Amino acid sequence: MATIQDPEVRELLEKPNYAVVSTHNRDGSIHSTITWVAAEDGNVTVNSAVGRLWPTNLERDPRVNVLVQEGGNPYHFVEIRGEAQGTTDGADEHIDQLSKKFIGQDQYPYRQPQEQRIKFLITPHHVRYVKQS
Repeated sequence: MATIQDPEVRELLEKPNYAVVSTHNRDGSIHSTITWVAAEDGNVTVNSAVGRLWPTNLERDPRVNVLVQEGGNPYHFVEIRGEAQGTTDGADEHIDQLSKKFIGQDQYPYRQPQEQRIKFLITPHHVRYVKQS
């Protein structure tokens, strides 16, 4: 089994590759969304606004699946299954870091008035890395 620390996995997470985050809805169905992603201290981090569906799902049920594909090659990917823990501490700085990484802007330009950001630290339980040409 791969780990977040493997060079190939770290490269996918460090480059501006988008992630598909899948969570469990209250009725048991799956909700998937595309988001920005990063690696931090052997974990995966994602960011959203408090009150949106997928963060609400994670606050209720921390199980999560994150799939990160290389831009231009969907057969080069890492799948991370784990548990997420959310915090608003440092979430504003985190979204600004992601903004710099993904769109080259020092500050996240899409913030809405009264929006509160939430950062999720995902502890991986299973990491699957695949690279096909």
